[in-house]
Amino acid sequence: MGSQIAFSTLLDACWNDVYGFQLKRTHNENDAEDITIRTFSKAFDKIKTYDNSYAFKTWLITISKNIHIDLIRKRKRDVLKTHGANEAVKKVLDDAPSVEDRLITEQNLAHLLNDIKKLKPHYQEVINLRYFNEMSYSDIAAELDEPMNNIKVKLLRARKLLAEIIKKR
Repeated sequence: MGSQIAFSTLLDACWNDVYGFQLKRTHNENDAEDITIRTFSKAFDKIKTYDNSYAFKTWLITISKNIHIDLIRKRKRDVLKTHGANEAVKKVLDDAPSVEDRLITEQNLAHLLNDIKKLKPHYQEVINLRYFNEMSYSDIAAELDEPMNNIKVKLLRARKLLAEIIKKR
């Protein structure tokens, strides 16, 4: 119980710093959020390795930066493995979606919207505010008059439930 309280306190105190740092690096909210979650998870697992001669936020940012570098390397390897060097270049040069790509995207969006409707209303609401209205955590917290930590937990649960619904489909 004490470790959960400590983790929650850590999350509240440093989330915005790590998330903001990653948002500037990635220019992608989903990547920034994913890296931030991984950062806190890794920091919590490795808390005994923390050297208090450094600022705690600096340690978190370093973990975050390393996770981001690993992610970039993995993506580069995956592109090269999947498509080969020539295919990777062609993909970069021809990234405009085709008519088929747009149709598939529209169909996937329709499926996603139907899946979101299967969630409980309070989960639907946070998903819609975050991903369709593109609101920040603090804006959602203000809109719903709830603490930001509750919003983060609701979004994590909503995404997990949504992933389970999609897997069953």
